[in-house]
Amino acid sequence: MSEVISSVQILPAGEDDLPAIEKIEQECFSVPLTLDQLRCQLPGNMHAMWKAQEADGTILGYVGLTYVLDEGDINNVAVTAAARRRGVGSALIETVLAFAHERDFSFVTLEVRESNEPAIGLYEKYGFKNVGRRKKYYEKPREDAIIMTAVFHSEE
Repeated sequence: MSEVISSVQILPAGEDDLPAIEKIEQECFSVPLTLDQLRCQLPGNMHAMWKAQEADGTILGYVGLTYVLDEGDINNVAVTAAARRRGVGSALIETVLAFAHERDFSFVTLEVRESNEPAIGLYEKYGFKNVGRRKKYYEKPREDAIIMTAVFHSEE
């Protein structure tokens, strides 16, 4: 596991965590997901969500995953500004990748703003490769998304 501070745990997120996760969304994204959109991503049929939580219950970040068969798509990774560069994002990505390996996924993919160099570097650290671009995917400001994918095995 990464060098995340020892008081932080990665745990499945639940309904009671959504208000705190919504605040993180609002802090981190110019077009944040709503509470209802987050609720649709709670663990269950083809969805998984984890939170990074301090011992006192403070939620520092979260990651959401949608999956079908052996394919995973990371919806969002968000970490509060105060918790960045402390290994929280790494711990969340490691959790997703462990989940993917346990279920024998072929790959996990995500989109990231082309200007978000820290996030791109984090994803590259875990084997994600730039595989394409979605033109004008993001708003506020309008920007392309880089499609990044970590491939675990492919059909031969």
